[in-house]
Amino acid sequence: MKPINVLIVDDHELVRRGLKLMFRTNERIRVVGEAAEGAAAIQEAIRTRPDVILLDITMPNGLDGFVTVQALAEEVPSAKIILLTMHDEEIYIKRALELDVPGFMSKNSDPSQLAEGIEYVFDGKRYYSTSLTEDYIDKLVLQKNGHPLLTRRELEIVRLSTLGYSHNEIGEKLGISPKTVENHKARIMNKLQMKHRHELVQYALKNHLIEMEG
Repeated sequence: MKPINVLIVDDHELVRRGLKLMFRTNERIRVVGEAAEGAAAIQEAIRTRPDVILLDITMPNGLDGFVTVQALAEEVPSAKIILLTMHDEEIYIKRALELDVPGFMSKNSDPSQLAEGIEYVFDGKRYYSTSLTEDYIDKLVLQKNGHPLLTRRELEIVRLSTLGYSHNEIGEKLGISPKTVENHKARIMNKLQMKHRHELVQYALKNHLIEMEG
């Protein structure tokens, strides 16, 4: 499995050091660089070409996280960004969505959750762990893009469903009832405006939830 190269950007050395220690035992995540402010982050991203950038919002010297996001999109468009912050207010989350930032997480996230977020974003999925519900974030995305995105739970149900698992089997894997799986699936089809299974399979392939065999 390909390692995920991560760049850490935060103006507090203790935070950077703590994150590096946190990932030291993770075989998948490899820290390739760090920076203390926006301008240095851009140069370090150009140098190291990370897969994922953990980026603080509040930073010194005139380049906050949001300004840095825009610069990084120009200079290193392949890098996926997770805003790692203490700010959980709706205004920050809306701004992140406006800039198409795929990840938004609290600095208080535990190591397993942070690793999960990095893997989700690396795989091209959205990962927002905030005080706002996923349904509300979906509404914000719909207002911006004109089309919905699926939640993590819904993406997993799509993946398992298109791999041929029954409602009972999916429910057993996810720890929910078959009826809940059925309700989720109906909601997914409604959100994506689909009526047939083959459309869902195409969606799963396009979003790399499953791989084409042969």
